[in-house]
Amino acid sequence: MTDKALNPISAQCPRRSSLTLPLALALVLPLALLTGCSSAKKTDPYAPASEAARDTQRAVALNNEALPYMDKGDLSSMNRAEELLRQALSADLYFGPAHNNLGVIYLQEGKYYEAAGEFEWARRLLPGHPDPRVNLAMTLESAGRSDEAIATYRTALEVYPEYVAAMQGLARLQLKSGKADEKTAWLLKEVALKGETPEWRDWARGELTRVR
Repeated sequence: MTDKALNPISAQCPRRSSLTLPLALALVLPLALLTGCSSAKKTDPYAPASEAARDTQRAVALNNEALPYMDKGDLSSMNRAEELLRQALSADLYFGPAHNNLGVIYLQEGKYYEAAGEFEWARRLLPGHPDPRVNLAMTLESAGRSDEAIATYRTALEVYPEYVAAMQGLARLQLKSGKADEKTAWLLKEVALKGETPEWRDWARGELTRVR
């Protein structure tokens, strides 16, 4: 599945991550902030790794190698993308974009629990990036947890105000779940002007006539 827009009333595509090496290194948090308890079991797939064991450059290369396979969208290509992303995380467990992209694959496969776990790790590793939060919100929504999804869309806007993908998702879910509030009309106005596709902009204009 690619980033092409779906019917905006029903869904939008999860957001992939592709970072160059310098930016990726800047966004990876120090191990001390992520390890938690020092007695983590070795069987934990996200147990702490030493700095010497991390090969972020290889993780970047493997992550970027996976992206064209994700674009193709067929089963064989997605399996290859998952394999490459797992290799990337074997090289560096703390490389956030690979966690995010693995979560995208899980979400597309309907593996909501696994997807949420990967997006949660990506959110922690990329604290200033809204995409893992938007993807997590989409996963929660798909799992029927609308209130948590709405709250998570809002956190994406907290770290990146006026992020269009988050505004689209939040406005659509608020209306879909009957939880529109005093900010919904503002969100729709923003989407009507800045929506990612003409379909999103037309949808927002239509909804504005009903919420004013």
